Amino acid sequence: MQSSDEKDQRIRQLENENRTLQEKVDLLEHNVEVLTQAVLHASKQRFGASSEKTPQVYGQCFLFGELIDEILDKTENKVINIKEHKRPVRKKGDRENLIKALPHEVIECVLNAEEAICKICGSEFEIIGKKKVRSEMEYIPAKLIMKGYVQYVYKCIECGKNDANPYDFISCAPVPAPVLSHSFASPSCVAWVMYQKYMMSVPLYRQEKDFKRMGAELKRDMLANWVIRSSEYWLMPLYEKMHEQLLKCGVIMSDETTWQVNHEEGKKASSKSYIWIHRSGNCEGPPIILYKYTSSRSGDHAKKFLEGFRGFHVSDAYAGYEKVEGITRCLCFSHLRRYYLEAIPLDSGKKEIPGSGGAIGRAYCDKLFRLERKWKKLSPEERGKNRLIYSVPVLDAFFVWAENTFTNQGNLKKALGYTLNHKKYFTNFLLDGRIPLSNNLSEIAVKPVAITRKNSLFSDSPAGAEASATVFSIINTAAANNLDAYKYLEYLFRRLPNSNFASNSSVLDEYLPWSDKVQLECRINTTETEITKKEESCSESA
Repeated sequence: MQSSDEKDQRIRQLENENRTLQEKVDLLEHNVEVLTQAVLHASKQRFGASSEKTPQVYGQCFLFGELIDEILDKTENKVINIKEHKRPVRKKGDRENLIKALPHEVIECVLNAEEAICKICGSEFEIIGKKKVRSEMEYIPAKLIMKGYVQYVYKCIECGKNDANPYDFISCAPVPAPVLSHSFASPSCVAWVMYQKYMMSVPLYRQEKDFKRMGAELKRDMLANWVIRSSEYWLMPLYEKMHEQLLKCGVIMSDETTWQVNHEEGKKASSKSYIWIHRSGNCEGPPIILYKYTSSRSGDHAKKFLEGFRGFHVSDAYAGYEKVEGITRCLCFSHLRRYYLEAIPLDSGKKEIPGSGGAIGRAYCDKLFRLERKWKKLSPEERGKNRLIYSVPVLDAFFVWAENTFTNQGNLKKALGYTLNHKKYFTNFLLDGRIPLSNNLSEIAVKPVAITRKNSLFSDSPAGAEASATVFSIINTAAANNLDAYKYLEYLFRRLPNSNFASNSSVLDEYLPWSDKVQLECRINTTETEITKKEESCSESA
């Protein structure tokens, strides 16, 4: 028989074991929930809608007293009013406006002499009128031709015949300088290869097949050589000019993405290199978008590139930017909002479970973005004043909520930590109305790099990676300034080899994407309405 002390000791032992097992069960249940949410979020991100737009939850009150839908009696059926679908009436001439920039050609359908005879009496026909039957758009495939330049040599018929001019005078007709010496690459060919790869994301091995179809068996290594040499000779001087102009801006936005280089000294082929994006804001001067290849993600690269810049720097919270001297860091609210978006729990149907801390944090961010959308047409000065009146109370409430919220949920805890650890940088957008609330413009500029990387996979050498960054810069800055990127590249390769920019760098000012001459020659045929919309967009929203 066990004594009462032994029984009590045994009970305490079993209680401790039970408590330990219960803690393990709770931990396992927590881990299962975390993994389940991770799978649901990953599945939603891969197979669901790519938009991060906040869904409308009917029957619930939004933050700050904004009612999403009326709260109806539970005994009644809820009725959702769907907005009436309206389509504008097509006006006469709308169809013609779609193709007005194309050259037009008239095909006249007439009878020949034998057919223009009456089958009844044999008399000749007389034209009494004509009518338009239809219009169609003709596609003319590209073709390659070889042009041979023949230089004529001239001699004076009088010189060399008298003592006053005893020697013959010989003159040669001027010949346009080639884009590449000792190569049959033309400005149009090099521009097309660059446009296809860096604007349309067509890798060189596919272009090689297309050139073969047109009758020229150009190898991809030859095409790569064209890109590298042409960018070094003609595009890099323009890149440096734009770099000087960028450092004079008051706001610079930055981001970075991976890029693989196969033959890089001291690194494996599978290791990561990087392409950085540095661009101007949307409220000062012509847009400038520059890309820079580096072998690592060290903040020293950003420090070197942005040396001399003394304005506001918008980015994510990457610590490497702390090395840049003389800047005022401003963090992206789209990144912050994404942290809270990932902290919203999902049900088995990948629908958001309402009332979570993640939804509240996202709602604060949404409120700030809605305010910014109201002010997008205001001047930076007026926008700055409105932020101090209306955005400050939202920010204060947001940070108070974050400080007083305690949770063990991993993603929400991470989001709250991200908010409070960088509180100072999240409030710096209040210092100037030109500072955007998010870094979305830089993320948009990353997209061409990501698509090209997916199709082309890698650069074979650092020289190829540097050329890629240079061409990305020229093409995307041209597109941002409403230029036809292909026309602009061809324009540069025809004009720059025949200019004297090497001895006079100010000549390059005439070839920058925003110069009047370039705008006249290479501007895209865009309607006035579309141009106005682009120029009025001085701030972006989430």
